[in-house]
Amino acid sequence: MHALKKHRPLRRVTLAAATTVTGFVLLLSLKPHTAPTVAQATSSAGQSQSPSRSPAPGSSSSGSSGSTKSTGTKTVTGDTVQTRWGPVQVRVTLKNGKITDVTAVSYPSDNPRDQEINSYALPQLRREALAAQSARIDSVSGATYTSDGYRQSLQSALDSAGL
Repeated sequence: MHALKKHRPLRRVTLAAATTVTGFVLLLSLKPHTAPTVAQATSSAGQSQSPSRSPAPGSSSSGSSGSTKSTGTKTVTGDTVQTRWGPVQVRVTLKNGKITDVTAVSYPSDNPRDQEINSYALPQLRREALAAQSARIDSVSGATYTSDGYRQSLQSALDSAGL
């Protein structure tokens, strides 16, 4: 038997294995082309707020409070925090010194990737803030900049409210 013919089966197996691994890598790197759902921020009254990149014209970036004493219901808007991907600002509703609602007033929403990230990050950040009753919340994996901005704006709102 010829010396080169002995190694051909091994060469074929190696080539088939390398091709299979390459095919799996390419298949796993493929992303589906589905339209991302956009997280809609809602206020405590249940009205839908449209996501915006920056605060409304005429509003300041500092915290503002509305309502009564510390024993009543109070709504405070935190500072606008500039992140790498855009501004983040939250509004906190307090009742008798407890956080009852947290709403993202502005957050990055310029492109589909921002919308996709925020559609899962903002509800999770809201749940954590309500559970923790403070700004000591964990970052959401994949949304680090938004999480940091959310946390800072939440802390400034709580500071403005005197908590």
